[in-house]
Amino acid sequence: MNSFDSQPPSDPPEAETQSPPREQPAYAEPVAGSAGVDPPAESNMPARVPHLFRWRDLVILLVFYLVVGAVLFQLALAAGSALLRTTPEALQQSASAKVAVVAISQALLSGATLAFLYLIVRSRSAAPFWPALGWHAFPAAPGEGARKTVVPRAALAARYMLTGAGLAIVIQAASYRLAPDFKVPMEDLFRDRPSVLMMMALGILVAPLLEETIFRGCIYPLIARTLGIPAGIVLTGALFGVAHSLQLAGAWRQVALLSAVGIILTYIRARAGTVVASYFVHLGYNTLLFAVFYFVTGGLRNFPSP
Repeated sequence: MNSFDSQPPSDPPEAETQSPPREQPAYAEPVAGSAGVDPPAESNMPARVPHLFRWRDLVILLVFYLVVGAVLFQLALAAGSALLRTTPEALQQSASAKVAVVAISQALLSGATLAFLYLIVRSRSAAPFWPALGWHAFPAAPGEGARKTVVPRAALAARYMLTGAGLAIVIQAASYRLAPDFKVPMEDLFRDRPSVLMMMALGILVAPLLEETIFRGCIYPLIARTLGIPAGIVLTGALFGVAHSLQLAGAWRQVALLSAVGIILTYIRARAGTVVASYFVHLGYNTLLFAVFYFVTGGLRNFPSP
C-alpha cells in the first residue's frame, strides 16, 4: 500500500510539497560509519573526510613538488651566486649561504605547492579552498566539572599547542637515548646564528602549514576513505616520518620517532575533525624544539662544534 493512500484526497501528496534534496558539495565530509568510511575506535571521533582529491592527484603533486623544488633550488642558488659574485660551488661551502638558499627555495616551493592545490580545488569545485583541504574551524567545546562552561576557541588552540610542546619534550628525550652514532645532514643547518634564525622562520611559519595541508589535508583523507580511519592514521604518520628520512640520512630510529609524531598528529586531526587541531599541535611541537635550542645555545651564541 502506498504511504499516501491514508491521506485525504484534498491534501496534496507529501512528495510534491517537499523541496528537492540539496546536492552535497564535493568537499562534504561524511560522518563515521557512512558508506566507504570505517567507523573509528571511538564513536565520537568524526571522520570528516573530503572527497575532492584522488590518488592520481597525489602522484601529480609528488612529481610537482620534486621537479619544482629542484628548479627553485637551482634558481635560488644561481641568484645567490650572482648576488655575491661567486660560483654556486663556492656558495655552498658557506653554511649560512647554503641555509639561505635552502630556506628561500623551500618557502617559494611551499607557496607554489599551495597555489597548485588551489588550482586543483578550483578546477573541480566552488568550495572554499581551506575547508576543501580539511581546515575546519573547531567549535568551542564544553568544559569539564560541575559547571559546564564553554571553552573558547583560543583556549582550545592553546591546549593543542601545549599538547605539541609536551609531545616535543617526550620525543626529544627519546631522541637523545636513540641518537645515531654519526652526523646527520640536518646538523649542518644549525651552526651559526643567521642559519638558525632562517630555519626557525621556516620551521615555525612555513613547515607546519604546508605539512599539515599535504599530510593531514590530502593524504590522510584518501587513505581513510580507501582503507579506513585506523589505517589512514597509521599510514599517514609513517609516510610523514619517511618524508623526513633524507634530512636524517638513514637515521632510522629518528625516522621512527618522527613517524610516531606523524601518527599522533593524524590521530588528533581525525579526532577533532579538522586540520586546524593538528596544525596547532605541530606548531607547538616545532616552537618548543626551537625554543629549547635557543636557550641551550645561550641565545644562539654558543653552537656545538662540527
